[in-house]
Amino acid sequence: MPPAGAVCGVWVLVGGATGALLGLGVGVGLWRWRSRHAAAAGPAQAEDTVAAARQLPLAADLLAACVAAGAGPVVAAQAVGEALGGPVGKALARGAAEVRLGGEPADAWRRLAALPDARALARLLERADESGLPAAGPAARLASDARARWSRTATARARRAAVLISAPVGLCFLPAFIAVGVLPVVIGLAGGALGGG
Repeated sequence: MPPAGAVCGVWVLVGGATGALLGLGVGVGLWRWRSRHAAAAGPAQAEDTVAAARQLPLAADLLAACVAAGAGPVVAAQAVGEALGGPVGKALARGAAEVRLGGEPADAWRRLAALPDARALARLLERADESGLPAAGPAARLASDARARWSRTATARARRAAVLISAPVGLCFLPAFIAVGVLPVVIGLAGGALGGG
């Protein structure tokens, strides 16, 4: 929209063919500038979001296994974070380091809570650290919930892709159907009507 507005604005201000060409140049320049800035910011954030969504079930399972083996929530989060890497692993390792250095658990797990669908895991770690509640069972439930959510999302995307692919396929086969199936019938009927009349 903004590039089209720039084209129209320059054309109205300058006028004539010169204004149209100048406006077109300004619109193309603005469009290229916006696409570069969108390309620089968009893929990295989308990639982190997808990576976090994929890592979350594994992180919760590993956390549950470490806690079930006897490690405390902070030690387990540190171990899982260092082993896992990626956005979830970095957030776990950083949060555990902040808690071990004396930070408030609510502030330490804020980076983990900012990741998509990780708010429940951050709250679980915060509560387990503050009150000593067992974290193995809830972490395993969080992992299974995250896997189920990921599966539902993947199924919905596959169904949406199947629907979206039907339009191009229909547009490819419709001309062939008309040329092979409908057109000969129409020509035959027209020939019979003209020849018999």
